[in-house]
Amino acid sequence: MSVHLEVAEGVGTIRLDRPPMNALDIATQDRLGELAAEVTERDDVRAVILYGGEKVFAAGADIKEMQLLDHAGMVRRSRPLQEAFTAVARIPKPVVAAITGYALGGGCELALCADYRIAADNSRLGQPEILLGLIPGAGGTQRLSRLVGPSKAKDLVFTGRMVKADEALRIGLVDLVVPAAEVYEQAHAWAARLARGPALALRAAKESIDQGLEADIDTGLTIERNWFAGLFATEDRERGMRSFVEEGPGRATFLSTTRR
Repeated sequence: MSVHLEVAEGVGTIRLDRPPMNALDIATQDRLGELAAEVTERDDVRAVILYGGEKVFAAGADIKEMQLLDHAGMVRRSRPLQEAFTAVARIPKPVVAAITGYALGGGCELALCADYRIAADNSRLGQPEILLGLIPGAGGTQRLSRLVGPSKAKDLVFTGRMVKADEALRIGLVDLVVPAAEVYEQAHAWAARLARGPALALRAAKESIDQGLEADIDTGLTIERNWFAGLFATEDRERGMRSFVEEGPGRATFLSTTRR
């Protein structure tokens, strides 16, 4: 299997496993979508790590496979491709990308689907599709520009250049840079901390931010208001407030479900 899921103590690791470079062929793309749906539904998964292993995150699409597709073939394939990545982006739980080595093309686009990105100090990221006479097709033109701004996104997409970890951090493409040997450990610590949090409130926060960014401010405020009020019907809200009053902040123990 080119992608598999490992779950332990509330953290699910979606692990790319297609040596040597974790090229994202069609089977891998589809499997990512399937696993995104699985972790969305599983109550024992409260936070998610996207990981390609110690050497490489994902160096992009399988170009040899892609070369065989004509226009009609890619018209049929482009929607399932985007839908698989969108399924990852819409996992209603905290998602962190643990980036080692190369995260290029589809690999970079997969990292963009995460809520937080931790990169190795020797990693390289980029959208080199222009060098093939193409543009990113798995969300890169949209998620990248929303993350780093249109000018920086255009620079990366127009030139196809790779950026080193320090530049990626400077422009906001990644959120934390650590030694390569510590990438997964740091990602797991981030995920494990949030896995102990109030699952439904975390879902509300993620959906409020993500959906609000796609809307005008008034619509965004309505989304926030509805989630905010709705959380007053949850046991986690009762637990959190009771613990705060009786024991002080940061001591509450929350439930383990994201179901409404």
